[in-house]
Amino acid sequence: MKSRLPFDILYEDDRIIVIDKPAGLLTTHTKVTGRAARESQATAENFLNDYVRKGQAKSKKRVWLVHRLDRETSGVMMFAKDEATANWYRDNWSELTEKTYVAKVEGKLEADEGRFESYLKDDPMTMKVRSVGPDEGGKLAITEWKRQGDQVEVKLKTGRKNQIRVHFAEAGHPVKGDEKYGARKSDRLYLHAKELKVKLRSGEWKTFSS
Repeated sequence: MKSRLPFDILYEDDRIIVIDKPAGLLTTHTKVTGRAARESQATAENFLNDYVRKGQAKSKKRVWLVHRLDRETSGVMMFAKDEATANWYRDNWSELTEKTYVAKVEGKLEADEGRFESYLKDDPMTMKVRSVGPDEGGKLAITEWKRQGDQVEVKLKTGRKNQIRVHFAEAGHPVKGDEKYGARKSDRLYLHAKELKVKLRSGEWKTFSS
């Protein structure tokens, strides 16, 4: 469905909105002070808040963040239209969704497929995420991948911050254009959320693709 938004809406019902986020657009606000400052940022969340309010500034309608895509990552993402739905997905994310990405990585992968598993933790000194020991406060992250031509198809079994980027960088194959994690400069970050399979509150499964 086309709209005047800076992205396409792939699906909408009374509980969720699924969009095709472009690279370069923030998912939600950065750490800024004050409601007015937060709501003035150009984010997918703010654009959708305006959309559901239909131009009525005093409307209490809004969307709820369910998951995130990094600013430079493009593709399918979902927002909830009420808090109960948002909490349902957040609390049961692995059971209710399946996410598939495509990426281009530096170097030649020796195997045709593989699996990364580690505990990821934010490092406040470097402002990056890194793998740590199981007793160091990290969260379990599992990434499965399969080579497809010059691209890699990636399926997430968990949804951690920068998970794909960290796992491939630590394996010596950073995502192309991911300077933060050691890749050479490129025209963009070559990571795209290709598909999101979602279980609706009705029990029906739907698949959304970009």
